Amino acid sequence: MEFNSFAEFLAMGNHGFYVWLSYGLSAVVIAWNVVQPVLRRRRLIKEQAQRLRREKKHASQA
Repeated sequence: MEFNSFAEFLAMGNHGFYVWLSYGLSAVVIAWNVVQPVLRRRRLIKEQAQRLRREKKHASQA
């Protein structure tokens, strides 16, 4: 496929909106699939640290 100008490339034969929207949505989904496990891991570590502090506190009170 050959384009004569950058504007023509962006327009993609009047299908540019759908083409770029699909690329954008795909990028968002891929980024979310990368970020989500990192956030989940951080939350899990935080919850486990809180649980450990709670258990130590209860053990020292007993």
